[in-house]
Amino acid sequence: MIEYRVTMNGIEGTARYSEQAVNGIFLPLLKTLAAMRQAKGKRLLVMLAAPPGAGKSTLLSFLERLARDSGMPEAVQAIGMDGFHRRQEDLLRRRVWRDGKQISMVEIKGAPITFDLARLTDSVKQAAAGKVIGWPVYDRLLHNPVENALRVDGSIVLLEGNYLLLNEEGWRDLAAYADYTVFIRADEQLLRTRLIERRIRTGVERNAAVRFVDFSDMPNVRTCLEKSMPANLQLWIDAQDDYHIAQGGGALFPPV
Repeated sequence: MIEYRVTMNGIEGTARYSEQAVNGIFLPLLKTLAAMRQAKGKRLLVMLAAPPGAGKSTLLSFLERLARDSGMPEAVQAIGMDGFHRRQEDLLRRRVWRDGKQISMVEIKGAPITFDLARLTDSVKQAAAGKVIGWPVYDRLLHNPVENALRVDGSIVLLEGNYLLLNEEGWRDLAAYADYTVFIRADEQLLRTRLIERRIRTGVERNAAVRFVDFSDMPNVRTCLEKSMPANLQLWIDAQDDYHIAQGGGALFPPV
């Protein structure tokens, strides 16, 4: 196993990737993307969609480092869509109906409606066009985005997010800007456990973390798993947190 320590969204963590996943999936994927980038002759935009708790931010950070350590000639850069959360104070003001009652939108933070889709779409469009732009990053300890935390200038840009392949009005238009797409599946219970532990690491008491995850996060998990469009490559995570190519889930070659 390869151990990867990283701070994501203000939280320190450790991920472990098997040699089989690294050599059989991740390195071939990076080589495929490098070949696509050279054939295209300009920036390549890759979208990776996955449900909350699937470890997509950490995985893309690992791929960014793996590309650098393996001597890839292309500059690989990982970014995420979480910086396009509406600000906490905005979510506290907005109201939405859930289970027959009106609640503050902050109680379902992470649902598609709690993102600024118009702003995300504009930024994705600019990134796909090869522009050098500022990019926001979400800080889970601040509970807000940090504007222009990154400068998008890579030749291969890996963009991750829950809803990048969501088959709903507005959201489904995002995939048109991608040169290659990846989707990660995992068992709902595995994701629930991961989400509870992640929330506890932000300082939330366990019972409160369980309540929040079951009320807010798990509906988002199901939305992502049930309403995402097909990807060029589909992966799944097993009970040991290892990655595999899903049966019928595509192959590591450029899409036709």
